[in-house]
Amino acid sequence: MGQLEELEACGADARLYLKPVGLVDSPQWHDGKNQRLNNSLTWFSQVEYLIVETGRPNLRGLVNVTQWPEWSKSLSGPLAQRAEEQFANLVRHHEPLQCGERIIRFDQPHVMGILNITPDSFSDGGKLQDDPEKAAEAGLSMAVAGASILDIGGESTRPGANPVWEGDEIKRVVPVIERLAHCGAVLSIDTRKAAVMEAAIAAGAHLINDVSALLHDKRSLEVAGVSGRPVVLMHAPSSGKNPHKSDGYGNIVTDTLNWLEKRIADVVAAGFEREKIIIDPGLGFGKSLADNLALMNNIAMFHALGQPLLIGASRKRMIGALSKEAPVDKRLGGSIAFAHHAVQQGAQIVRVHDVPETVQALQIWRGMRDAGVTATV
Repeated sequence: MGQLEELEACGADARLYLKPVGLVDSPQWHDGKNQRLNNSLTWFSQVEYLIVETGRPNLRGLVNVTQWPEWSKSLSGPLAQRAEEQFANLVRHHEPLQCGERIIRFDQPHVMGILNITPDSFSDGGKLQDDPEKAAEAGLSMAVAGASILDIGGESTRPGANPVWEGDEIKRVVPVIERLAHCGAVLSIDTRKAAVMEAAIAAGAHLINDVSALLHDKRSLEVAGVSGRPVVLMHAPSSGKNPHKSDGYGNIVTDTLNWLEKRIADVVAAGFEREKIIIDPGLGFGKSLADNLALMNNIAMFHALGQPLLIGASRKRMIGALSKEAPVDKRLGGSIAFAHHAVQQGAQIVRVHDVPETVQALQIWRGMRDAGVTATV
């Protein structure tokens, strides 16, 4: 059976996924043969498609962007509609986000610096607890080093961490946010609790980063919507006390993508502005090494959801697993490798512990991209 016949034989429950591939360094030399990926500094010349249907082997294939209009017309019904929507998302233009005094543009990658005000975070827990001045100085240093966003959290979500009462969480983060309110960086509050979101916003936070995608606390969606702040919706297998609790996956990539797609739709249906949603596939949250690597290898597929993409792989367990069990403080090289891979695949934000080193790595990447875009030979 040929490709066209296989496509025509797809049933009503067949589901299509698109992944941009064939990345191009100098797009101007191939005018009309490539497309800009999700408003990033990455261009793609081909689309890899995956069609999943119950009871049938998965269908995979490659389509050049020049052949895309003709190929997509060969589809019918829901597949054709999904192909049109996903391709439009791949090439979507994102308007800049106004975050207080700072504007976040999505035509270049941004570094989000991790500022944990906790006693037990897996990497740097306890270093800044109970000392708002020291924590603010650390945040300011990240901003000076080039972090566009500072992600301030008062509760560890590492495996096995105990939940924190919202009052204690507020006491940890609010004094730091108040001290950093005019530092020039966008301030993100990393929390699952509506009361913490409210207190952080009142103190000057510009963005909400919720590992439960606004599901842990029944009030979170309303609070986020009323605030008008942008929000990061992250995938985690559970919105309960333990965000790592998982029953396993059929296909980690499509399962995660489906979950995020539905969550985006639900949040938008509740009245939230789609333009203010950023997504995060949730590396390390209830996912095995194989799961995490599959997600990293398929980052580009998540652009089909049409939202700016945040990737947080810094110092995570998978780096140790791939590098002779390197301890947390010896994972800089792996962290930068994952950050570089993420932006190469079009991710707009990377969440990291090691800001100066990551900023330098991305400056080198940016210089190479600029040289490619303006190449004369």
